[in-house]
Amino acid sequence: MNKTITKYGTIALSVLISIGAFLFWYIAYPHAMSYQEQYQLFLWTSDYFVERVSLPGGLADWLGEFIVQFYYVEWLGALLLALLYVALQRLTARLLPPKWGVLSLVPVLMLWWLMGDINVLLSLPVAIVLALALACVMPRRYSWIDVAVLPVAYWLIGPIVWLYIVVRAVQLGWKHLWTAGWMVAVQLMAYAWLLPQWPLQQALTGLNYYRIPLHYPQWSGYDKDMYELIRMDYLVRHERWDDIVKRAGEYRVNTPFWSNCVNLALSQKRLLADRMFDFYQSGEDALVMPRTRDLTSMLPSAEAFWRLGMVNSAQRYMFDTQESILNARKSGRCTKRIAECMLVNGHYKAAKKQLDLLKKSLYYSSWANSVILSDDWVNAQPEYRRLRQLRYKENFLYSYEEMDKMFGLLFMNNTDNKMALDYFLAQMLLKGNLKGFQQYLGAAQQYGGYRQMPLGYQDVMRCIQMQGNVQGSPFANYAKRMMGGQQQ
Repeated sequence: MNKTITKYGTIALSVLISIGAFLFWYIAYPHAMSYQEQYQLFLWTSDYFVERVSLPGGLADWLGEFIVQFYYVEWLGALLLALLYVALQRLTARLLPPKWGVLSLVPVLMLWWLMGDINVLLSLPVAIVLALALACVMPRRYSWIDVAVLPVAYWLIGPIVWLYIVVRAVQLGWKHLWTAGWMVAVQLMAYAWLLPQWPLQQALTGLNYYRIPLHYPQWSGYDKDMYELIRMDYLVRHERWDDIVKRAGEYRVNTPFWSNCVNLALSQKRLLADRMFDFYQSGEDALVMPRTRDLTSMLPSAEAFWRLGMVNSAQRYMFDTQESILNARKSGRCTKRIAECMLVNGHYKAAKKQLDLLKKSLYYSSWANSVILSDDWVNAQPEYRRLRQLRYKENFLYSYEEMDKMFGLLFMNNTDNKMALDYFLAQMLLKGNLKGFQQYLGAAQQYGGYRQMPLGYQDVMRCIQMQGNVQGSPFANYAKRMMGGQQQ
């Protein structure tokens, strides 16, 4: 009876883990999966496989990226993660005495919490599962087999093979501690002979478990502000503008990234002139950020540039973002946008190189295969045709401090570009250029398509007339905060 209860209790635990993990990732944290998916580009080629397995831990890395590519389809990504958690729980239960089966939940919960660090790569949990699976299939009486298995296991799954060594020491009995000793010796000799080009610290802790080289996962769990910014970027990527505006009214993160996302959503709903200062504005960088070499900050700015018609700036920001990925991966999202920028600019030879990469992927290949490298095809696409009409007609350099002038020039090149007009006036307000705002306010009335002056502009004019002494004025509050140098 007790064996039956233990058996079915473990199965019930597996079912609960699978349901909980699926709902967690699919309902609560789909943006976390999107974040991981957009910073890799899995290619279905033998060269890609060989490149991955040519490094220690390469098989775990390849399998991790293989799974992550399916995050593009949220329910499928959540399902695969749930199965991975269940595999970890079942393997742990098999290695434990039957009466301790409930403890198989502990490593699952620990891994779940650890994956709250956005830089933990899926190759780490994959390697853990492979190490436990190897321990389960190895015969428990013959330790000499490990002499051949250990170097191969290290090369395939990386330093997590230490977990395998610990499990084997327990299986063989602590009286065989000498066995664990020579196992370690075999590993250390392999590190010294096979990996002279890698720092010993990195060889011992993993080349592909963590996105930042020579750093370790943080046990900080799911930081609310960090994941809120990831959510905003996810909503921008999928053009869910209403959801962004709604979310901005519920929770805010006082960063330029957050302001960029909210203002972009407002502009797409033609609400920027009315409601911009109803939300937190970080300062002059609230519309687009200056170039920042990291893998996240410039994404909403690049999306804004793309929709404005500043195609070259969008391409440059996306390229810099991709090159800032610390584990030197390509990005499916960035590569596609770079290819689109090249298509709009008519740089077909350069675009072909990006398209050839995307054609070897799973979820970007259908779009890449549909592209025809010709002006006729590009002009037949409504979005690309519109961007060709909006973009600058000449190439030139500019500094970030002149961004308001660039928005104004973009609008003057095509007065139908209402987003450029909104960004032009908004940037002057963010900089405190009230004289310039008043000078060009007539353009908003003439070309903005408004039936009446937007509420936000009315508020600004009242503040100018009353010298900022307007109770409850959103713009007055922003101006006072900027003058006081306080970021609230």
